[in-house]
Amino acid sequence: MTPPRIRQLVIAANSLDTAEKLQDILGLGKPYPDPGVGEFGLKNAVFALGDQFLEVIVPVTPDAPARRFIDRFGEGGYMAIFQTPDIAGVRARGDDMKLRRVWNYDSDEIAASHFHPADVGGAIVSVDEPRPPESWRWGGPDWQKNAVPGAITGMLAQSPKPDDMGLKWATILGTAYLEIRRIETRDGHVNFRQSETPGIPEFHVRVEDKNAALERARALGVSVSETGFDLAGVTFRVS
Repeated sequence: MTPPRIRQLVIAANSLDTAEKLQDILGLGKPYPDPGVGEFGLKNAVFALGDQFLEVIVPVTPDAPARRFIDRFGEGGYMAIFQTPDIAGVRARGDDMKLRRVWNYDSDEIAASHFHPADVGGAIVSVDEPRPPESWRWGGPDWQKNAVPGAITGMLAQSPKPDDMGLKWATILGTAYLEIRRIETRDGHVNFRQSETPGIPEFHVRVEDKNAALERARALGVSVSETGFDLAGVTFRVS
């Protein structure tokens, strides 16, 4: 079976200032503002990093799910979007586990399903099948032109019940959940840990010049360590 990919990671923030800082720090190209997220009470900015994507969403209505997330847990990692070659299989496995799908999308370009965070451990999991596989509808029509070299190389998810979370994610994706609390993807590890605050606290990324990125983060007054920086509730591990 083809391993899943980590295709896009999403931060819920109070302001698109977060997107501007992320763009400056990582040297990202022009973002895509997806008008479709208005359906969810949001505005956003989507950046292409290689053929993967970093997105910042900002709630603009009081009843937006992202608003409730921020009010309860603070800004932070909100959603992981994985790529599959078999959306029908993903949906069937989710239905077998009685996991609610809160959004489904089907077109010639892409098919996608969002699974309810309460059912999968505290972060939204979306699984998408782009057609063709190298395309990505959510990146906008010009994402290849605006992409910069780099990659998403992994992530950390957390939940009060991390093994339950990890097993559900693995089952949805049609892959194995390892005893070391890990799922393997084509792009890197998805690790899980126990925490009373659910979400995705770490994004792992590779850029052309790590040292330059950390210097830009320091210049913006962002908290920086030897391995990365913190922004809007997310620790970016940079290589």
